Amino acid sequence: MPRHVTYSVQAPSAVVMVRPHYFTVNTETAIDNLFQSSPDTTDDLSRAAYDEITRAADVLRSHGVNVHLFDDTGTETPDSVFPNNWFSTHAGGHVAIYPMKAVSRRRERRSDVIEMLKTRYRVQEVIDYSGLEPDGLFLEGTGAMVLDHIDRVAYAARSDRTDPIALERFSTHFNFEPMVFDARDGNGVAVYHTNVLMCIATDFAMIGLEMMTDAARRREVVLRLERSGRGVIALTNDQIASFSGNALELQGNAGRILALSTTAFASLSRDQRNTIEESAELVALDIPTIERAGGSVRCTLAGIHLTPR
Repeated sequence: MPRHVTYSVQAPSAVVMVRPHYFTVNTETAIDNLFQSSPDTTDDLSRAAYDEITRAADVLRSHGVNVHLFDDTGTETPDSVFPNNWFSTHAGGHVAIYPMKAVSRRRERRSDVIEMLKTRYRVQEVIDYSGLEPDGLFLEGTGAMVLDHIDRVAYAARSDRTDPIALERFSTHFNFEPMVFDARDGNGVAVYHTNVLMCIATDFAMIGLEMMTDAARRREVVLRLERSGRGVIALTNDQIASFSGNALELQGNAGRILALSTTAFASLSRDQRNTIEESAELVALDIPTIERAGGSVRCTLAGIHLTPR
């Protein structure tokens, strides 16, 4: 099975993960996140989620990914396991901090994570967009945007969590071209985060094309990805519901890997798996409890695109 061992700016070799001691399905975000499901007791969910993140971090480390694992011991941040929404990092030493729609999610922002980045990596600037929250302008990080670090495009599905003004500011600061589209599920409900239906890797992209409501825009997105040299893997609505679009390419010690959940892996066809494995090893992480909160593997990983000190 061929593997690319050359470095790709699309695939970070290090991530931040947050291990929860208190985990439950966030009722504040359930209004527009239809991927969530009703909770059992909080204690049962917390124990399971803690164990799932611990095991996932161990698996990624076994493949050579540098995992910076933080613990969240508070009780006011039920979604802290999804750090990719409140910050992102970028080549050249840049860090962005994002405005979050839910008040409970704003409490997830942690100075110790930013200080770790400054200590372990070369950080030139931190741009904090959280001051946009009082004006109702939200941009929930790499949940709201799926970033093509090679072609410099920020793909974004319109939603209350992806404000066009905030997106334009980010794109100007970080040198991305915004490419916005409308996306709805099979019931006509707008998709709340772009990264549930789209994953961009170095050599391929996985997209829920059926969800993109404008045919012309859909063709533009596909053409743009193909022009960047990527094969486009179309995902069905059922596969999206199984979190197959919520994956992240990472750099391992033996080549690139695609981290995704066991739920997502099971939903992929043999042909789709074969296409992915031409350039990246599929690494399935078992996180069924965490998926009940409406996010999957990609949401649990904040990629580090910074140069180590």
